[in-house]
Amino acid sequence: MPEFCKLEREGHILIVTLNRPEVRNSLHPPANQELAKIFDEFVADAELWVAIITGAGNKAFCAGNDLKYTAAGGKFELPDSGFAGLTHRFDNTKPVIAAVNGVAMGGGFEIALACDLIVAAEEAVFALPEPRVGLAALAGGLHRLPRQIPLKRAMGIILTGRRVSAVEARELGIVNEVVPRAELMSAARRWADDILACAPLSVRGSKQAAMGGLNHASLEEAINSRYDSLGAMIHSEDFREGPRAFVEKRPPRWQGK
Repeated sequence: MPEFCKLEREGHILIVTLNRPEVRNSLHPPANQELAKIFDEFVADAELWVAIITGAGNKAFCAGNDLKYTAAGGKFELPDSGFAGLTHRFDNTKPVIAAVNGVAMGGGFEIALACDLIVAAEEAVFALPEPRVGLAALAGGLHRLPRQIPLKRAMGIILTGRRVSAVEARELGIVNEVVPRAELMSAARRWADDILACAPLSVRGSKQAAMGGLNHASLEEAINSRYDSLGAMIHSEDFREGPRAFVEKRPPRWQGK
């Protein structure tokens, strides 16, 4: 059983709850290693199609790196897949939803930015405060944020370390939906269910193409590039099941293969 998080499987959904509320769900190296393994297994499990990550307690999603652990002499190191096993994981084509229940600071914000969708409680707060303690947001925040919102707005957050409310984050386009705290997980599950209504290989191919296309300088290069997950979709049984279900006027029965 995991030591630093809780896991729940609900059909094709994996729910990962960061479970260090006594330190606002901040992560130290053992927690990062544990999460890296969990998301390795999520990617490899054919029966898991969507993941939701959230935090335990009422105060924090994740307060970032556990600075008290580091200050006490703990060695700072990350798995190859990055903070929480997500920020440097570039080969995952399965959707991951962040359900941000409170403070998402530093690495916590970077976890959320690495996810495909963000649902936030009304009390959620986002920030990259690393410069205020002589550090920098090196788990992807310095690069993801300017790619996800207008540059000047991103630089205003990065260079000052200021806090952004859930409402402002939604207005900036960082957050998909803001809901009362009591409705957070039901909202995240609703988004997951909407994804599960689609063919899983279509979802994975679409994610891989959308994210991979951003690496190309021109639209033409992005469109003409090859994406393995789209090839898998075209050769799948689900590629035939979708049109059959449409013609027969019934819900499709996706197999993920």
